[in-house]
Amino acid sequence: MTVTLADVAARARVSPATVSRVLNGNYPVAAATRERVLRAVDELDYVLNGTASSLAAATSDLVGILVNDIADPFFGIMAGAAQTEIGGQEGTGRAGGEKLAVVCNTGGSPERELTYLTLLQRQRAAAVVLTGGALEDPDHIAAMSGKLARLADAGTRVVLCGRPPLPGSETAVAALAFDNRGGGRRLTEHLLALGHRRIGYVAGPPERTTTRHRLEGHRAALEAADAAEGQDRLTVHGPYTRRSGYEATLELLRRAPDLTAVVAANDTVALGACAAVRDRGLRIPQDISVAGFDDLPFSVDAVPALTTVRLPLYEAGARAGRLAMGTEAPPPGGIATIAAELMARASTAPPRAA
Repeated sequence: MTVTLADVAARARVSPATVSRVLNGNYPVAAATRERVLRAVDELDYVLNGTASSLAAATSDLVGILVNDIADPFFGIMAGAAQTEIGGQEGTGRAGGEKLAVVCNTGGSPERELTYLTLLQRQRAAAVVLTGGALEDPDHIAAMSGKLARLADAGTRVVLCGRPPLPGSETAVAALAFDNRGGGRRLTEHLLALGHRRIGYVAGPPERTTTRHRLEGHRAALEAADAAEGQDRLTVHGPYTRRSGYEATLELLRRAPDLTAVVAANDTVALGACAAVRDRGLRIPQDISVAGFDDLPFSVDAVPALTTVRLPLYEAGARAGRLAMGTEAPPPGGIATIAAELMARASTAPPRAA
């Protein structure tokens, strides 16, 4: 059922005129009253300027791109590629159909993610691109699924980039999901083939889909090689940061001084792992091999060059931008799995005892 301005007024216990003044910002309203009105708007998911049905043919020139951290190259590369496609070719002018892409930095906060989606809904965004892994919390998943369904009902194109489909989010134009499990498995299989059996793993936050899928791939490779014993003790979770990689690797070396390899949740974490190994007076890869994930631009320039798993971040972001603009047809079934490629470099080598 469509929520009306009168519904908001009733929820906030004010007149419809007061709601209008708050939303239009053209008349002074007491702070407490304004807060009450805005809370009612959020609770009811009220969309300014008409009903959802009328908005389907009246979306704006705005496209929102949601990222966890724009300073992280993983998100920055995808957002930049999507923005290039959304903005259109230089010099085409308004007649070219370009849109204004706005990057929304959530800081990894599920509350901010929902808030940005609400704001984009109010702005009648033409499209929304959500990047990166999802939070595995039932309440948040339910809230996200409902929010995305309402956006789609209002005519907004929804594209998931580097994120698996959400339950109940069939209204999304497409979900472009990275093969994190397959990439994680191939990376650990590479280390096992070199002769490593004592492999530490620096994982990301446990509540993220990306973390779980990469770790599942890692453990599947160990189990297939009968090398999974004691793996829980050789796994440390933390944020996707260099500091986390540093501290977690020191902890792994304390728990298991006989480690011969460390796999990091991503390349940034791997840099911290490399620093920790060196600070312990150990050499890479002669004493300990180190591997990352994502193949961020700096990974090939690390010393030694970092073994990692390449995700085509720019290509995925560009494709998400085209899907958001409607210039590329959605994949069959609305879901596409994007392959991950092993990049074997100098930071991994056979262990000394092999």
